[in-house]
Amino acid sequence: MFPVPVEKSSPAIRYGYQALLPVVLIIWLLPLIAVAIFSIKPESDFASANYWGWPENLAFWENYGLVFAGSDMPRYLLNSVFITVPTVIGAVALSCMTGFALGIYKFKAGIWIFFLFVAGNFVPFQILMVPVRELTLDMGLYDTKTGLVLFHVAFQTGFCTLFMRNFIKALPYALIEAARVEGVSEIRIFWYVVLPMMKPAIAALAVLIFTFIWNDYFWAIVLTQGADSQPVTAGITSFNAQYRAAYHLMSAGSIVAALPPVMMFFAMQKHFIAGLTLGAVK
Repeated sequence: MFPVPVEKSSPAIRYGYQALLPVVLIIWLLPLIAVAIFSIKPESDFASANYWGWPENLAFWENYGLVFAGSDMPRYLLNSVFITVPTVIGAVALSCMTGFALGIYKFKAGIWIFFLFVAGNFVPFQILMVPVRELTLDMGLYDTKTGLVLFHVAFQTGFCTLFMRNFIKALPYALIEAARVEGVSEIRIFWYVVLPMMKPAIAALAVLIFTFIWNDYFWAIVLTQGADSQPVTAGITSFNAQYRAAYHLMSAGSIVAALPPVMMFFAMQKHFIAGLTLGAVK
């Protein structure tokens, strides 16, 4: 019924798996490898159509120096920080409270409220483009970091609530009952009993939401414009002019933009894996 583990398969399957795994991994990494190579190519290589060959000379310092010193990339990176960090804090904080309410308290409308949070995840975000843009214009939030933060918090809270509610539902309810018997208030139960047990889930959710928001491109170009408010994903396209595409600078900027979520994942890797696998095996 279930696939046989590779370790228990025949020698031919094991050797074939070991031989094909590096090949598949290289194929999967080819786009990233290409971007890394493009980022150290000089501009002359693209003018001579040397896209895939070895660089005529390494332009690592020139390209990355232009990205940081000769463009608005530092401002775009700072905008991404000011957009992503408040969004993560807001979405995780709201989902912790809504997850606690929907996971602990039993009331008639609870399942319907939870359904509303879940249903929002199935709405294609493209159809929201026009109404959300008009809403931000009417509220004076268009082309502002605040508007992008508020939208991301509202849009991500549904998924975060689904994640947190299911996590809290699996916690031992006897601890909460014991705290109530001792006369502990509901707020203190949430803060001192439930919240400490939610740390792995909070870490996992923070990494996921950080990656989602940092890598967002669609809403960055729909709701913002210009270096004052655009995040780094949209700012990378500023290296393109009307008659010229600076692929070497775009590639260098892409590598720089990809580093924060990668560093975030490795810094939180242990907590991230613990949060995703907690409760999977009893």
